[in-house]
Amino acid sequence: MRQPLIDHSEDLKRLAEDGYEVETWSGFLILKNIPYVTTDRSVERGTLVSKLELAGDVTARPGDHVAYLIGGTPCDHTGQPLTQIIIDQNPTRLADGLEANCTFSSKPSAGYRDYYEKMNTYASIISSHARVLDPDATPRTFSLVESADEDSVFNYVDTASSRAQLGSVNEKLKLSAVAIIGLGGTGSYILDLVAKTPVKEVHLFDGDQLGQHNAFRSPGSASVEVLKKSPQKSEHFRSIYSQMRRGITAYGHVDERTIDVLGEMDFVFISIDQGHSRKLIVEKLEASGVPFVDVGMGVFENDNSLFGQIRTTLSAEGCRDGARSRLPLMDNAAANEYGRNIQIVELNALNAALAVIQWKQYLGYYVDLEREHTSVYQLDGNHIVNVRGN
Repeated sequence: MRQPLIDHSEDLKRLAEDGYEVETWSGFLILKNIPYVTTDRSVERGTLVSKLELAGDVTARPGDHVAYLIGGTPCDHTGQPLTQIIIDQNPTRLADGLEANCTFSSKPSAGYRDYYEKMNTYASIISSHARVLDPDATPRTFSLVESADEDSVFNYVDTASSRAQLGSVNEKLKLSAVAIIGLGGTGSYILDLVAKTPVKEVHLFDGDQLGQHNAFRSPGSASVEVLKKSPQKSEHFRSIYSQMRRGITAYGHVDERTIDVLGEMDFVFISIDQGHSRKLIVEKLEASGVPFVDVGMGVFENDNSLFGQIRTTLSAEGCRDGARSRLPLMDNAAANEYGRNIQIVELNALNAALAVIQWKQYLGYYVDLEREHTSVYQLDGNHIVNVRGN
């Protein structure tokens, strides 16, 4: 479990981001699963340990250059002990439940500037000999790191953002509540992207049952057993993404009992086909001053090929009227009766990606120089046309 000290200390966080299995315990820094060569030239794994110097809740500069190994005696690839760094092979009791087998000393002239440099140096020396015998022997296991941060929405640490150093930019995405209305092809991909952001609460609206056709235009894969149960879409996707994060709530369709929930959202994604339902939702969001993105797709067959376009529209303060003029707020009876509602998974995914990009532009996560409120991607020619103004 990732501990607060690791998150607060840049050197320890860097070790974790580089894939080391990092723990702190009883004043010691611990790196697990360090491969080393034994005297019989087999490759085993041990635990590298160092005393910790702290300044409050962050690390200070290492006070010495000594480190320890819990395991056997590390050797070179020929089976000879690493006497260039080993200074003691007697058991050393470091703390209750923490006893080392070897003590190391490898001191750079200026000392170690932080624990990343110190522990990475020792781990590299020890494991380099193991890789001669086993090229896959690496101390950087990138194993699962569970989150110990009670304020985090994630069940495990977002190492993707930390590795890319996007912590400050991600702060812009820490909304209290976001809703996704409609979890068909596009809506389910929107959820897949939004679930990986630090939004505190994600509210899902879709009362339809998960059908076999949904499995072919949604992220991941649904098992035969799940499809036989035909669960409600919102509950199905809630159960899937709750494995990754907290704060997901499932509802049925938006109706008179649940529509007031939308007025409490910071942002809403609308991904539905029915114009009359869209009209009710849009009116509620506009009256409540809630910004939203609405998506739509029109794909048709002609001469045994498909053509059409996908639309993404942002409605927020300053572009309400212009956005509304682009929204289909009425049902087309003829289209509903004779249309095939063609949807293709890659177009669903693209529509979702464009919707989430537009949301992030609105929040300032991405640069938005044009300030368009609607974008239309056209299959023929592979063009995106942007519409600006209110």
